[in-house]
Amino acid sequence: MSLMGIDTGTTGVKAVIFNDEGKILVQSYREYPLIYPGPSGWVELDAERIWEATKEAIAEATAAVGNSDPIEAIAVSSMGETVVPIDKEGRTLMNAIANLDTRPIEQAKQLEETLGQWRVFSLTGHLIHPMYTVPKLMWLRQERPEIFARVRKFLCIQDFVSFRLGAKEAAIDWSLASRTLGFDVIRRQWCQEVLEAAGLSEEMLPKPLPSGEIIGTVDPKVAEETGLSAKTVIATGGHDQPCGCLGSGVVKGGVAMDAVGTVDCITVAMSEPVLNEGMMRNNFCCYPHVAEDLYVTVTWSWTGGILLRWYRDIFATEEKSVAQRMGVDVYDIIVAQVSKQPTNLFVLPHFTPTTGTPWMDTQSKGVIAGLTINTTRGEFIRAFLEGINYEMRLNLELLKEAGVIVREVRAIGGGAKSKFWLQLKANMFGIPVVSLHVSEAACFGAAIAAGKAVGKWKSMKEAAENLVKVKEVFEPDLKEAKLYNERFAIYRDLYPTLRNWLHQVHKISSPS
Repeated sequence: MSLMGIDTGTTGVKAVIFNDEGKILVQSYREYPLIYPGPSGWVELDAERIWEATKEAIAEATAAVGNSDPIEAIAVSSMGETVVPIDKEGRTLMNAIANLDTRPIEQAKQLEETLGQWRVFSLTGHLIHPMYTVPKLMWLRQERPEIFARVRKFLCIQDFVSFRLGAKEAAIDWSLASRTLGFDVIRRQWCQEVLEAAGLSEEMLPKPLPSGEIIGTVDPKVAEETGLSAKTVIATGGHDQPCGCLGSGVVKGGVAMDAVGTVDCITVAMSEPVLNEGMMRNNFCCYPHVAEDLYVTVTWSWTGGILLRWYRDIFATEEKSVAQRMGVDVYDIIVAQVSKQPTNLFVLPHFTPTTGTPWMDTQSKGVIAGLTINTTRGEFIRAFLEGINYEMRLNLELLKEAGVIVREVRAIGGGAKSKFWLQLKANMFGIPVVSLHVSEAACFGAAIAAGKAVGKWKSMKEAAENLVKVKEVFEPDLKEAKLYNERFAIYRDLYPTLRNWLHQVHKISSPS
């Protein structure tokens, strides 16, 4: 019998069916739109549309495999922070407030004034920020009391979808609960100190459980709509980043997953929690992995592959025409022009409204430094790729200074298909970078959790170690790594040197 992993993201949901060896049998995808209801910083999702899209994706996948390989168990991976209020009948009371939403700025300030950043970080492993669920719930209590009074449960997307599938009670796994800012990551229970300061009660929240726990079977009506069996087991899944780690075999301390896409995100497995001043100062979180007895921290740059896309749209008109005429990927043409040696250019990849870790700066701007009259197109392109990796190396170096050492990076996502990109990462990080045979790592991680729940393996760690296969290992080129070490020392000073100037640029470029 097979397993299904669901991954509900910010703009779409994937349903993937795997066999016991981890091979993808079929996959399906449905999109749904983000909703911008008006005021700046407000971002919502229609939870009912997410549920309908999820059912459609499941139905398409189950129809493709038919009755030849019944699905034994299902689990959900999802985005963090997004919250859905439901009433006692299980009906949604309003749109979900999305993870990207920053409306509760004042509520975040209130929480900081009451408890302080260090206290909240030491309990929850996260710094106070409007993106997290607890400030959003404070906003609802203060600004929408008529809705707040009718709420039976506040659910995140994983527990909402699982509940609609047929879970006996609203339950959330430890990793996703941590992304609310209301979960004690050491005791692995709701944090009463934070909840009381926020004016919230534990009764309004789902039950926190480990990943890979049985929480019910599929509701008969849902089974009819989706092609699942009413005997299909529902298990707790997890937050998408640690689920991706599980699906990438990142199940021991010192190994990291690099999701190389529009955003570049490195998630590191840790054998024990690290909640020190260095982690807090650099905006590094710490919370339970979905795999047993591990923790994770997440670092990211919002400007990942999106920077190459920007170059494509602004500077690569001719390459786009050639690619269309020849029927090839435009990025293959662009990357073929890259210079063969490390450049003397430095790109600060702060091209999006906020920078990601470690700075979390909403006023910084992108910089291209070191241009001369002799700069070539190939150097220009390579410098963009270098800038993305310098920023991620900075995160790795700061993690090391905080006591978290990364010895190997496992790459997934669209960028992981490029051997050039992975070799460049290895040279710039100075550690091996590994490509994998697995795709859809978050769905695979959820499927592993589902398999553990029905006893297919003793532990999720064991399953990941046995099922995830390495495709290729990219070792650092020592000569090029040395050159990048020298250049990184210069890059590391770039943002601190320019920060005040960049903030002045922000002021004159922002609407008054």
